[in-house]
Order: sequence, then structure tokens, then C-alpha cells
Amino acid sequence: MGRRKKLAHFQDLHDWAHVYQPKFDDDLNLKGSWGNKVILELACGQGAYTIALAQIYPDATIIGVDIKGARMWHGARLALTHAKNARFLRTRIEELERFFNKNEVDEIWITFPDPHPREGKAAKRLSSARFLKIYEEILKPDGVVHLKTDSTDLYEWTKQSLPDSGWKILQDIPNVYGAGVYDEILHIKTPYERRYLKEGRTIHYLLFQPATVFSKFKKSCMVAIAEPCSNHI
Repeated sequence: MGRRKKLAHFQDLHDWAHVYQPKFDDDLNLKGSWGNKVILELACGQGAYTIALAQIYPDATIIGVDIKGARMWHGARLALTHAKNARFLRTRIEELERFFNKNEVDEIWITFPDPHPREGKAAKRLSSARFLKIYEEILKPDGVVHLKTDSTDLYEWTKQSLPDSGWKILQDIPNVYGAGVYDEILHIKTPYERRYLKEGRTIHYLLFQPATVFSKFKKSCMVAIAEPCSNHI
């Protein structure tokens, strides 16, 4: 991308009311302002999944989070005409607690994050204990995290490490497109995902939640007498 075009894109981001760039506006006070149902997509890149989620959930506020403005511009531009309930927050994921109150977020999506395969980089993985602590602070009591990835190593590592961090796996799909069941949300395909599928990669999915929440939910199911509870949250 040429310098002139990139500068024009950055000006667009500055002008668009649905894009928030704290680095350039230190007076932003966003906590508690997002709406009743809030869904985040972390490391959203060009925002294709953010836009698709916004179309599926028109009554929710869908927020794509990324630090790269040049990538975010694509999704932010589409949101102007295709997803009025989509927002974009340009910040580092480590700083999420600056912009969301405790118990403000309903769901978090982590779609095709950098797997950081080197063992010494494990703390950078978005499903590591370091980030899980942040998610637990901003999630509602029954909030959940979705991980969708083409990295088998990240998928397996996350499965093994979640219990050590006090999280419970609610759903585990080793092969999203080989499960034999169509799911509109899980079958959203970004351009990158379409390329991965053409290359023959397997797409994995995990749904998880803090174990303390899961335990409380199970307990409430045991004492309910009106009708049986489902394990689906």
C-alpha cells in the first residue's frame, strides 16, 4: 500500500464515529457505553468475522479489536453500509480492562490468532493464562470465549492448559467442517480461512468458560425442580 493511500485510510479511521483509537484520543471514556449485549473479536485483522457476527446478531454490539489500523480499515469501511452495529477498537488486547467494565462483555471470539509456536512465546498466545485473567475480569458471570484456529498445536496446547488456569471446556470440535453438523456461526469463512481450507488445513474450535462459573451453573441445574437444565450456555 502506498504512503498516500495509507494516510487516507488513517484519516478515515479518525473520522469514522464507529472506530475508537485511544492512542489518538486520551479522553475516551468507553466503559459501560457499549450496550446490553457485547461481543468482541480479538485480533480481528480486516474484520471479516466481526462484520459477519454483526449481521447474525443485529441487536448486539460487535467490536473488532486490533492494533493494526491499516488492517482494521477494511472492516470499518464495510461496517458503514453492511453492519451498523459493528464497532472497532484500535488497542492492544492487554489493555482491554481500560475500555470495558467488569462483567460487561457477553462473549469473546479469538479467530485464527498468531499461534506463536515457539515455546518461549507461549505467554503471547491469546489463550494463555495471562490473557485469560483479563477475559475473566470483563466477561459477564455466564460469559464464554470461543477459539477458532487452523493451528493444531495451539488447539491442543489450549485444551491442555485451560484446566490449569481454572477454565472449563464446554465444547470441543476437532474438525469444524468434518463434524457433520452445520453451524452458521462456526461456518463463517474469512478470506484467510477459505485459503486455509483450500490448502487442506483442519479448522479446530473450542468453547470455554471460567470453571467457577461452570460449577455454579451445574449446581443450579441440580437444585432446579421445574424442568431439567441443559449444559449448553
